Amino acid sequence: MNKPLVGAFLAALLLGAGAAPVVAAEPAQQAQEAASKTGSEAKAETFAGTVALSNCSGSVVRSPDSAPTDPALVLSNGHCLESGFPGPGEVVVDQPSSRTFTLLNASGDGVGTLKASKIAYGTMTDTDLSLYETTSTYQQIEDSYGIRALELETAHPTAGTAITVASGYWKRTYSCDIDGFVHQLKEGRWTWKDSVRYTPECQTIGGTSGSPVIDDATGKVVAVNNTGNESGQECTDNNPCEVDENGEVTVREGINYAQQTYNMVPCIGAGSKIDLNREGCGLPKP
Repeated sequence: MNKPLVGAFLAALLLGAGAAPVVAAEPAQQAQEAASKTGSEAKAETFAGTVALSNCSGSVVRSPDSAPTDPALVLSNGHCLESGFPGPGEVVVDQPSSRTFTLLNASGDGVGTLKASKIAYGTMTDTDLSLYETTSTYQQIEDSYGIRALELETAHPTAGTAITVASGYWKRTYSCDIDGFVHQLKEGRWTWKDSVRYTPECQTIGGTSGSPVIDDATGKVVAVNNTGNESGQECTDNNPCEVDENGEVTVREGINYAQQTYNMVPCIGAGSKIDLNREGCGLPKP
């Protein structure tokens, strides 16, 4: 995975040797140098609404039906949860959280701190995402910081779409296209469905986990960045493999991936409540 950069050693201890698709954090200087080499220059218009977590990236997101008075939601990866990696088949819902997020403006400067009230949803089964409900409404964030939440796309993305992966952790962007979609993406103990495959230009690194994947044409979030094959191994931690409908396995060293988000939009009800029984909701249930 595009591994978290803080608490990785603790996560490995909690999950057991060989069980956590994460390694010890790189020293900050080395990681920053890596970001400088692999990330594109920051686009000034890209960062508004993104956030930095303690170990990952994320963004403030809303559905098209969200009301200004609804509690704001923060999107990241399931493997970025402070409680550790959810196991296969595990779904986290409505768990208290006091996690904080640094909100970024258009130029990538931290302008304020948002606080979670709970983990509204989190899983690494079929997808790799987390949604935090915050103590601030969308209107309060806009009034205080002049920043609007990023809107979630409601339709399946298409191959060839130009995208930007915007990392709030590193304050860097990665630009490429959607190369295609993966029937099953397997990494260690986890399997994800219909994953987004990037073209090679998006060389995301540790700390970019949870970054929004933004359609350049619409400005809407179409996916959440989560992993990449680092060393060419097959289906191991940090080396996901692709499995097609016939069970054929393909390994693409150096290629990175994301999880689509359109199928979670119907799960977001009034007041930003996550209702897994709403019509069209495609998220796994506990």
